[in-house]
Amino acid sequence: MVTLGVALSISFASPDASPLPLVLVGVLIILFLMLEARRYRYFNVWRARARWMEVHFYAPMLADGDLHLEEDWQKVLANDYLRPRYHVSSMVAVGRRIRRNYLWILLIQAMAYMGKLVVHPTPAQTVEEVIRRADVGPLRGEVVIGIGLLYVLTWAGIAIWSARMDSRRGAIRGTEQSSSMG
Repeated sequence: MVTLGVALSISFASPDASPLPLVLVGVLIILFLMLEARRYRYFNVWRARARWMEVHFYAPMLADGDLHLEEDWQKVLANDYLRPRYHVSSMVAVGRRIRRNYLWILLIQAMAYMGKLVVHPTPAQTVEEVIRRADVGPLRGEVVIGIGLLYVLTWAGIAIWSARMDSRRGAIRGTEQSSSMG
């Protein structure tokens, strides 16, 4: 958020300021997204273990033994401690982080970039003028806008794909008698 805020401030500081900082901050946003997805995968291991203990240890204990304990739940938990592994893939973690936080950041970035092209230095009169303002060095505006569109659509696609994967996993887990950790 801070880097996007800085890019917005620089780009909208004056009518003659370049929209390029809004493009370049996209690289930083993706770097931060990857770092956060990695951190999320690690967090998810601990979340799954805590949930496993809540369901199989605390809940039956609090219900005075009226709940049925899953067979060998202790072995599953012990194996997860002995041979730790991530419970979600990197791409699913990236998709979850995009859905929860980053999609809004990416959309604000894209809207700010298009807004800069449309209104600065003066309001654009034609679509051709907007495209011309998107030129970056030897890259034509059509190419820059196309890359930006591909950028946003790719991250949105990953978010949608991970949501479907989570739904599929939840449906499978809901139909099985014994659930797997994670």
